[in-house]
Amino acid sequence: MKGYIEERAVEIANYIIENNATVRQTAKQFGISKSTVHKDVTERLLQINPSLASRARVVLDRNKSERHIRGGLATKEKYLQKAKYN
Repeated sequence: MKGYIEERAVEIANYIIENNATVRQTAKQFGISKSTVHKDVTERLLQINPSLASRARVVLDRNKSERHIRGGLATKEKYLQKAKYN
C-alpha cells in the first residue's frame, strides 16, 4: 500500500472520530467517494492501526443506526420549508 493512502486512512479515521462524522460528510470534506472512505476505514486501516479502526468503526456504526432518524428529520424540514413558502 502506498504511503499517502495509509496517511489518508489515518486522517479520515481521526476526522470521523473527532467530528462524529458520517461517511458522506467525510467524503465531502476529503473530496473522495463514499466507497473510498468506507474502504479506507474498514479494510486498509485495519492493517495499519487496528485500534484506531475500531474506534472509527464505533462512530460509523452509531451513525448507521441513527441514519433513519436523520432521514426523517430532513424530510420533515423539507416539508416545513415548503409549507412556509406556500
